[in-house]
Amino acid sequence: HELIVRYAREAGVRTLEKQIRRIMRRSAMAFAEDENLVKISIGKNDLENYLDKPVFTAEEVFEGTPGVVTGLAWTSLGGVTLQIEASAMLAKSKGFKQTGQLGKVMVESSEIAYSYVTAHLKDFGGDPDFFDQHFVHLHVPAGATPKDGPSAGITMATALVSLITGKTVKKRLGMTGELTLTGRVLPIGGLKEKTIAARRAGLKTLIFPEDNRKDYEELPDYLAEGLKVQFVKTFDDVYKVAF
Repeated sequence: HELIVRYAREAGVRTLEKQIRRIMRRSAMAFAEDENLVKISIGKNDLENYLDKPVFTAEEVFEGTPGVVTGLAWTSLGGVTLQIEASAMLAKSKGFKQTGQLGKVMVESSEIAYSYVTAHLKDFGGDPDFFDQHFVHLHVPAGATPKDGPSAGITMATALVSLITGKTVKKRLGMTGELTLTGRVLPIGGLKEKTIAARRAGLKTLIFPEDNRKDYEELPDYLAEGLKVQFVKTFDDVYKVAF
């Protein structure tokens, strides 16, 4: 498990096989150099001695800060978690910008989230003049990694709501779903990979679109074990679960 998570995250097994061969070659060399060596035991703490530094680092989940929400994404290397951060500063005129190497579709998703939350400030108990008096910055670490797609829509909107209300979201919560201007939550792809990423990061409660319920029910039991999944149709549903 440690070998896969730290050195070989991908849909296939080619990289995993490559890493196992590297371990076998170095083990064979150790036997050749020491004729008295009978057995080699390799644990997770020994991997760096055979494979050098890990290719992938552990995914950290930051909690307890207003404006920070964990999203789930799907990349060419499988599922990953995204920490979406929102902050604001007082300004004479309102404004909104996004950073983190976001692709065109993801930028549009952030603008939809901004427009939706702006239009429903009173519903969330926020100051109706908040966005008129603040410049808002939305960031998706890591900044060096390109990101795209619409499935972070509800996560971005939740980060904005958390920012304006000062409320933190539920602990060990992750979410994914496309948001529309009217607050509907649309289905996403890569649900299996995102569930795996959630388990790897230690998340306990997940928010998925209602239209992905069938996809989740088809997952093996061992992937769903220990997870509490809430299926949502609208952002109002997301709000009730997250806060």
